[in-house]
Amino acid sequence: VQLQASGGGLVQAGGSLRLSCAASGIIYSINVMGWYRQAPGKRRELVASITSSGRENLSDSVKGRFIISRDNAKKSVYLQMNSLQSEDTAVYYCNADLRRNRYDRMSTYWGQGTEVTVSS
Repeated sequence: VQLQASGGGLVQAGGSLRLSCAASGIIYSINVMGWYRQAPGKRRELVASITSSGRENLSDSVKGRFIISRDNAKKSVYLQMNSLQSEDTAVYYCNADLRRNRYDRMSTYWGQGTEVTVSS
């Protein structure tokens, strides 16, 4: 199983970016998919997550600015980031809680990270 994240880059404050993450490989089911970020010198933190039924959870710091969505058929999760601020600068990681087959236990898989830099 692999998670491939993309969409990061350099953007000016106030701008927007859209991150994408697609899961591939032998996958039976995916429960929660989400985005985390880690800024230099800081701990990795949850940005947003979404269940297979579409229930969302966003951190207070991004509510009203970021939108998380997913396409179950494409095994993908997206993060639309608007009104970006310098504090959003970080490496963003996607993850997914999934089962590889019906007998497998739920495990968490991580993408490789995509860097977002917001210039002020």
